[in-house]
Amino acid sequence: MIAVVGHPDLTVPTLALVEAELCSRLAGFARAGRAGLVRAGRGLPVVFGRAARKAGLALVTVLPAHHGVPAYLAERDRTAAGELLLLSQQVRLVEYDPGDRTACITAEESLLRSCARVLAVWDGSRSSGSDATAHLVAYARSHGVGVDVLWPRGAEHEPVRGVPA
Repeated sequence: MIAVVGHPDLTVPTLALVEAELCSRLAGFARAGRAGLVRAGRGLPVVFGRAARKAGLALVTVLPAHHGVPAYLAERDRTAAGELLLLSQQVRLVEYDPGDRTACITAEESLLRSCARVLAVWDGSRSSGSDATAHLVAYARSHGVGVDVLWPRGAEHEPVRGVPA
């Protein structure tokens, strides 16, 4: 399996750059018979799903579950999860609370352990209260999972609200 992790605050132009780069990288994995694995959510997960489809890579989407039933997703993630389900060949339910940051990180860690490779859309910055990318990269590496870091030229984060650009 091939997974993706990355910053949750990528700009729309950056997501387009990432999608183009992912398409070319994922094509090789598709030819090798691999599959992509993504936890449902907006932004990067959807871009990964679209790139996987274009590259011919089978996609597995993970949905949060509560007692074996799909859990309620925040409104901002529902449309994205719907698109990912349409792009997927398989759906897995994983027990975790999508509203709990620690539970989401623990779910990601579990998924990364089942992967052969992680594509990290990461600028090298440290993890923060809203972004665990650095932690997930370190976690994957510490468990022997290969990590490829992608940060296309021109990639940017969304401006922080209330802070002048």
